[in-house]
Amino acid sequence: MILTLRIWRQKHARDKGRFETYEMKGVSPDMSFLEMLDVLSDSLVDRGEDALTFDNDCREGICGMCSLTINGVPHGPDQGGTVCQLHMRRYKEGDTITIEPWRVSPFPVLKDLAVDRSAFDRIIQAGGYITTNAGSAVDANAILVPRADAETAMDAAACIGCGACAASCPNGSAMLFVAAKVSHLAHLPQGAPERAQRVLSMVSQMDQEGFGNCTNHSECEAVCPKEINVSHIAKINREFIRAAVKSIF
Repeated sequence: MILTLRIWRQKHARDKGRFETYEMKGVSPDMSFLEMLDVLSDSLVDRGEDALTFDNDCREGICGMCSLTINGVPHGPDQGGTVCQLHMRRYKEGDTITIEPWRVSPFPVLKDLAVDRSAFDRIIQAGGYITTNAGSAVDANAILVPRADAETAMDAAACIGCGACAASCPNGSAMLFVAAKVSHLAHLPQGAPERAQRVLSMVSQMDQEGFGNCTNHSECEAVCPKEINVSHIAKINREFIRAAVKSIF
């Protein structure tokens, strides 16, 4: 295939940045999207130009590093998957593909398509720890968890922290990410001792990082590679109100 790529190029965080257009020839439908970018980078280096900078790691849809917005959609056109799981068979001869980084202010662009997502790390750190007894492992059935709670907790724990939720939200909200982390432990007895402080601290840190408020657009759920449901946002709202009231009395 022959494709036209419009790619955001930015030398460093203070650079204004711009779109550059590249013609890609001989693109195989069997290539993954990131493999196609690797080929482009090799050709740029061969021409004496800077290679394209983009985040990637596992290329198995697990790590959440491949933070690209493709034709205006975080992670591209496939639902329930990351960019590294996207293949070029989704495109046809002559297509123009626009590729840019996450567009949300708490994720500043470092270079080209790579952004700084340490804001998410600081939110996780604000959540603190869980209290658990040290020593040998307890019997598997010693702490009983209702099946519905266990499955809901596991659904929330599937979050890989990629940031697509914030990048897709018109308000730049990180509520789905924070909600998944809070909801995960709120459904388990192991998360109970620090339950109130956890939600207050994580929501406070989210606000300090500059993320916007959730107004129920549900764009976050639509682009989430792990298809985390917005019902977890309702859960974090209940947890926050519960903790705020408890802190007063």
